[in-house]
Amino acid sequence: MSDLLNIFDLNRNGKLDGAERAYMMEEFLSSEEEEDEDMLEESGLDLDELEDMSEDERREILEEAGLDPDEFF
Repeated sequence: MSDLLNIFDLNRNGKLDGAERAYMMEEFLSSEEEEDEDMLEESGLDLDELEDMSEDERREILEEAGLDPDEFF
């Protein structure tokens, strides 16, 4: 098992069970979401407001902020 996977082998049995895999995926996904939120905040945008917009409005706002709309949502 690679060093990266060993981090998530919480019971140290050399295998990742379902709960350990779920924890691993949650950690990877949440860090990706945090990066997106940080990028939006740095551009002066609010994730909640963007989620409430229509797709066309959201796309326009993201483009105006210099962000690629295809990377979000």
